[in-house]
Amino acid sequence: MAESRIQGRDYRTLKAIEVQSVNGLITQTLPLPDDSSLPIIAPGLVDLQVNGFGGLDFNHFPFSVDSVEQVTRLLWQQGVTTFLPTVITNANEVIENAVSRLAEACQQSETVARAVAGIHLEGPFLSPEDGPRGAHPLCHIKAPDWPLFLRWQQAAAGKIVLLTLAPEWPHAGDFISHCVASGVRVSVGHTAATAENIMQAVAAGATLSTHLGNGAHLQLPRHPNYIWQQLAEDKLASALIADGDHLPAAVLKVFMRAKGEQAFLVSDVTRFAGMPAGQYDSPIGGRVELSAAGRLSVASQPQLLAGSARGLLEGVNHLLDQQLATRPIALEMASIRPARQLNLPMQQGLEVGAPCDAILLTEHAKGGLALQSTWKAGEKVWETCSQ
Repeated sequence: MAESRIQGRDYRTLKAIEVQSVNGLITQTLPLPDDSSLPIIAPGLVDLQVNGFGGLDFNHFPFSVDSVEQVTRLLWQQGVTTFLPTVITNANEVIENAVSRLAEACQQSETVARAVAGIHLEGPFLSPEDGPRGAHPLCHIKAPDWPLFLRWQQAAAGKIVLLTLAPEWPHAGDFISHCVASGVRVSVGHTAATAENIMQAVAAGATLSTHLGNGAHLQLPRHPNYIWQQLAEDKLASALIADGDHLPAAVLKVFMRAKGEQAFLVSDVTRFAGMPAGQYDSPIGGRVELSAAGRLSVASQPQLLAGSARGLLEGVNHLLDQQLATRPIALEMASIRPARQLNLPMQQGLEVGAPCDAILLTEHAKGGLALQSTWKAGEKVWETCSQ
């Protein structure tokens, strides 16, 4: 029987506590005497949009089972204990091979199986228009195709749990209904939809918006437009990229106010995270450029972003730096709230009965958070060299 005890200051109250677990589940949370030297303890981060990390890419096939495990371990260094590998628009065979390899990694690696909550398929049923399409290759964009999706789901051993699509395609409502009935969450994204399209998608069962405010035209009508409509839809939770590049602070502030607890963070992180500045060839956007400041864009169209090179904890710190959220809310936007979208047990946070997925953090002098250690299912899986 594996037991663990983790001491820290509760991220909500800064009261000292000891989190005890048995066989990976929290069994008790006990108060301790006040001790300001203890690190902050918070739920492990949950990222629903991970394209790759550290030079490893889920969208450049072939990749190995070992690569998936390496990304998992790299994400531990970012405080991410649960994630969705994200496969984007590509040729049918490439998507099939990619989701099959991810499923294989879950079967062969206990490390991966514990961390991967499913697969996010972002495309290819997206808008073909420049702007909404973002960095997705036009040549592979297509209308929703249920038999084709079932083929990919079979290759994925049923692990596709989230699908991003543009709801303006003919018969998209029927497709969404089929997805929802099969247990797949549907997210609106990379869309040029009308208000009616979005309302129909919600009626069919769509429940999320993928990186709201991005994958959009550079200019939109004042109103109506598809961003306003998604903000107004109470049944749509909104994924937001808070890396400092994708959305201005003022936009984040408004989106967060409009969505309340339905606003949560994703990283949309790519293999370029942790790599030196320069130009690279990528299946996400073709030729891309990573600036010295960490901004990732399409080289030929620098106004278009090509995903992110910053991890989820950096999004938390951006919210804190811009004073857009308190520490508890910023951390829950990257942990409990995304877990809630997929009804994962991690949505319980540090409560008794929840998985003992936790991170220990120290505070920078300016108020930001630095990761000290990461715990998965009651096991310390990473810590800083100084520990």
